[in-house]
Amino acid sequence: MYLTTRALVLRATDYNDRDRLLTLLTPDHGKLTAKARGLRRKNSPLTAPCQLLAYGEYTLFEYRGMYTINEASSIELFKGLHRDLIKFSLGSYFSQVAEFVSQEELPNPELLSLTLNCLHALDKLDLPPSMIKSVFELRCAAIAGFAPDLFGCHVCGSQAPSVLDLSGGTVLCEKCQHTASGLRMPLDPAMLEAMRYIVYCDPKKLFGFTLSPEGLQRLSGCTEAYLTTQLEHGFSTLDLYRSLLI
Repeated sequence: MYLTTRALVLRATDYNDRDRLLTLLTPDHGKLTAKARGLRRKNSPLTAPCQLLAYGEYTLFEYRGMYTINEASSIELFKGLHRDLIKFSLGSYFSQVAEFVSQEELPNPELLSLTLNCLHALDKLDLPPSMIKSVFELRCAAIAGFAPDLFGCHVCGSQAPSVLDLSGGTVLCEKCQHTASGLRMPLDPAMLEAMRYIVYCDPKKLFGFTLSPEGLQRLSGCTEAYLTTQLEHGFSTLDLYRSLLI
């Protein structure tokens, strides 16, 4: 059976001396694993569309539950990311998270769209990487079913919450914050408004908010802690990205 689909390459792993296994994120079939035969050979026509973070169109042949790439063509290679180690490490973090939260054969076009939009922003838009990172982390958490409740203190309903309960996914005011048994992150009003915007805005307007450079750094730390706490998982690419900022 043949299948033609657009997809983003989330992972490329050496399979033998000639081939690689690719993890693809597709809009209609979720996460797929496919073998790219001869990809490691010199001058392979699959080299560009089958590299990490490439977005393209792929024709797959399925046999006994295993997909093989017959043809592939590039749509977007995000070339700027491959020339900037910090941006490439951040883009790789996005792909690693997307691989973790996606499932085989389960359509997730919203996750694919978010990942592509954030890679495009990294590559083409003059935006702080910390801003793009925060958007990806918080919106990805929401897509994965872990959207935080940001409308008011979870205990008393106060509209002036000051902390985020990372485990509970709720916000609490100063008076009620002692009720959280897990880790908490401090929130200021500007951060809270930015988080509300990211979670609830139109997907086409993800980067339509502003924060000071210091506010973006605090937001990035908060969304990172929230996502990794909710997923109960760490990411090697995130560790690499953070090491490059030192």
